[in-house]
Amino acid sequence: MQIIEKPLTDKGMAGPYLKGLLKSPDPAAGQTKLPAIIIIPGGAYTHIPVEQTETMAVAFANQGFQSFYLRYSFMDEAQPLMPQPLIELAKAVQLLHQNADEWQLDSDKIVIAGFSVGGHIVGLYNDYWDSAWLTKATGFGADELKINAAIMGYPVVSPKLGFPKDAATVQKWADDPDFIAADEQVTATNAPTFVWTTLDDNVVPSANALAYVAALKTAEVSVESHLFRHGPHGLALANQQTGNDSETVNPHVGHWFELAIEWLTDILD
Repeated sequence: MQIIEKPLTDKGMAGPYLKGLLKSPDPAAGQTKLPAIIIIPGGAYTHIPVEQTETMAVAFANQGFQSFYLRYSFMDEAQPLMPQPLIELAKAVQLLHQNADEWQLDSDKIVIAGFSVGGHIVGLYNDYWDSAWLTKATGFGADELKINAAIMGYPVVSPKLGFPKDAATVQKWADDPDFIAADEQVTATNAPTFVWTTLDDNVVPSANALAYVAALKTAEVSVESHLFRHGPHGLALANQQTGNDSETVNPHVGHWFELAIEWLTDILD
């Protein structure tokens, strides 16, 4: 397995970057190239949980993906923050398209998966990937920024839906709250999306996920959603690899992963 690191700004690996775990396709399994996934972690736009994110990247790699994760800009690095993380995700997606042959990935099977505020970035990117402003900001054509599926776990969707709770933080996120209300920007060109959360999420209200699912349905975009009865925020894989007690190790909620893999197998077929 090969590890690659690609800085996305002039700050090198001290700033935003794309990191990937690449494996060789197995001819015995009839593989010549593999689907790819970019994981966008949470961290309240102040940090990313690197260890947890790498664990999730390995989990997807073990399911046959060329697996990457994005370290995006934080609030203390760009003010207002948006749209910088969206531009960085666009650069990451373009790198996958550009290097598809070298990295042995299928550029028609690119997935983005975001969790918590990473889900916010994924939801917004899914809304804006083919927008004129993003193609202008990156200098890339929409065909280079295209994704084929999106996953959102316990996502922030809109600052109007209970997170963050203070106006000062919202102002640090964006000048225009409507611009970052992902449920209000959904269009018919959004990629098929898998959304999951827990009903009693103690940090990001489940109303966020439900609002995005409703918007996708209204736009007639393919969507699968799972609302689990109980579980705290930030469950990740909800197993002993990412949790350490009876709340964060939740086998029932942990089914989201196998459900998502089944869904991806169908969507990317």
